[in-house]
Amino acid sequence: MRILTTVGFDADDTLWHNERFFKLTQARFAELLAEHAAPDHLAERLLATERRNIGQYGFGIKGFVLSMIETAIEVTEARVPAEVIAQLLEAGREMLAHPIDLLPHAAEAVAAVSESHRVVLITKGDLLHQERKLAQSGLGDLFDAVEIVSDKTAARYDAIFARHGDGAGPGMMVGNSMKSDVVPMIEAGGWGVHVPHDLAWDLEHAEAPGGTERFHALPDLASLAALVAEIG
Repeated sequence: MRILTTVGFDADDTLWHNERFFKLTQARFAELLAEHAAPDHLAERLLATERRNIGQYGFGIKGFVLSMIETAIEVTEARVPAEVIAQLLEAGREMLAHPIDLLPHAAEAVAAVSESHRVVLITKGDLLHQERKLAQSGLGDLFDAVEIVSDKTAARYDAIFARHGDGAGPGMMVGNSMKSDVVPMIEAGGWGVHVPHDLAWDLEHAEAPGGTERFHALPDLASLAALVAEIG
C-alpha cells in the first residue's frame, strides 16, 4: 500500500511569480501618496487595512486594490485626488493582465510527480484570475483536480484530500507559505513541504512546525520528485 498518494501544489509564488507584482504596485502606491505619508507608515497602514479586509474581500489583486484605495482615503483624510484613484485602478488592471512567469523547475516538478501520484492545484485568490493564470501557465492538463479556495485551513485540507485522494494522511501539500501551505496540512495529518520564495506577503509568515517528520523544506522544486519517491 502506497504511503503517499496525492500531492497538492500551491500556485502563486510556488509555481509562478506573484508577490513581486504586488511589491511593484505598492512602490507605485507609495509614490502617489508621497505627499501624505512616509513609505514605511503607508506600508503599515496598508497592511492593517488588508488584514481588516481579508474576511470581506478575500485574497487576490481586487482586494489589494480596494485596500489601497481605502488606505489612500484614510491617510489623505478623504482628500485623495480622483486621478490617484484612477491610477490605482489602472495598476490593478495591469496586475490582472500580466503574463505568467513560471518559477524554475515548476513545470518539471509537476510533470514528474504526476506520473506516479495524483496531483491537485490548491490555491487562494480570485476565481477568474486564478483560472486565467492556470490556463496561461500551460500546466493545467497535468492536474487531476483544481481547488480555488477562500482560505487554507486543516479542515479545508481534510475536505480537499478526501474529495480528490485518500484523505489528508497520505497527502502532501507543497507551497511557499508556511502559514497557509505547510502548517495547516500537517495539522490535518499530512506532509507539508516548504519551498520558500524570495518575496513573501507579511500576512503569510508563520514559524516552521517542530517535532514532526512530516515537515520538509526544499530550496526549490528541483528535488521535489526525489522527495516524493523517497516517501513512497
